[in-house]
Amino acid sequence: MTAGAIRFCRYAYAPNALGYCGPEDARAVLEHGAAGRAAGPDLVRLARGFEGAWPYLSLIATANGIADPLDDRVVEAYWVGNRLLRRVETVDLGRFVEELFKPRMGRRWAALSDTPMNGSVPHHNFHVFVVYPWVGMLRLGRSVEPLRVLDRCRIRWGTVEQIEDAAVFVRSRPLLFDGVALALGGPRIERAVGSIDGMGFVTDLRPGDRVSMHWDWVCERLSAHALSTLKRNTDRALDAANNVLRHPAGSVLA
Repeated sequence: MTAGAIRFCRYAYAPNALGYCGPEDARAVLEHGAAGRAAGPDLVRLARGFEGAWPYLSLIATANGIADPLDDRVVEAYWVGNRLLRRVETVDLGRFVEELFKPRMGRRWAALSDTPMNGSVPHHNFHVFVVYPWVGMLRLGRSVEPLRVLDRCRIRWGTVEQIEDAAVFVRSRPLLFDGVALALGGPRIERAVGSIDGMGFVTDLRPGDRVSMHWDWVCERLSAHALSTLKRNTDRALDAANNVLRHPAGSVLA
């Protein structure tokens, strides 16, 4: 569990620090992720406090016969992606979303009732693009802030160009919206956070390293395989989001 719990903290810290999700103990999440502390009851308690992510971890673990939702394979599946996602049937994902999130979505659920989600998997980017309300706001013509949140909240990737103290300059592709559909734009340089108060999640970063990011934070280095998997799951999530945009009266359950 230790490796998975530490990886979970590295991805979960940024939105927790911003107050978007998780327990009111962002400093502890940062310290666990940066120091690589051994997992224990306190770390499990912190992870369970993320009411958006924890149910997905449980869903993935159950579908794969894994007892611990913080198993590193499960955590990697949710944030980056791996073969475990394929064991969750689309119908089961639809049922999961309906049972867990329909009460929170209110009227927005009706707007999803006929939207197909064939090929969707329980990845963080699916949750951001389909379950969160931001795509619906795009459809209503409110594009600036929803697009910013979608772009920062998704797990994205990039190549390190330069490191300046705690700042990491990364070449990445931003999320764009043309009024009809979401897509990734051409590469540009963004400034990301590598550490705060001397604590960061990736040591010895070098130009050319491929990394994942969540909000403004660099989370981990990506292997070529992990990068390919993250790109593929992002494409799936974008397909689902654009189905929502094309079918304003529709369900993630088809």
